[in-house]
Amino acid sequence: MNGRFQIAVHILTLLHSAGDAMLSSEYIAGSVNVNPVLIRKELSTLRNAGLVASKEGKNGGYSLGKPANAISMADVYEAVQQAQVLGKARNIPNPKCPVGRQISAHLNHLDNSLSELLVKQLNKTSLEEFYKNFK
Repeated sequence: MNGRFQIAVHILTLLHSAGDAMLSSEYIAGSVNVNPVLIRKELSTLRNAGLVASKEGKNGGYSLGKPANAISMADVYEAVQQAQVLGKARNIPNPKCPVGRQISAHLNHLDNSLSELLVKQLNKTSLEEFYKNFK
């Protein structure tokens, strides 16, 4: 898994901590300690998933798109997950080999099973529950 999940959770936790205040991408980038361009990309992804709301203008910025108790860690994971949990080999196995011709299907099945377990576990924790760790 790449770092997108961690960054997304950081963003959402920070937005929740701000209450009704709108936060700028520059402010969020300062907390995450990355370039604001990366933060704006993640904010766009989170907005498309309905997890973040934005407002243009002088008093604009970003806030949660729905209450923290309605956002599960699984929602965040599903919004930003791009790769398989176990990763994917770049090579194409030899189709003449008895293992090579079957390995991808078996690994995909294992990856799907792990992904389902991960999502099930992440569904047990809301952003609001996660935030309680910071008090």
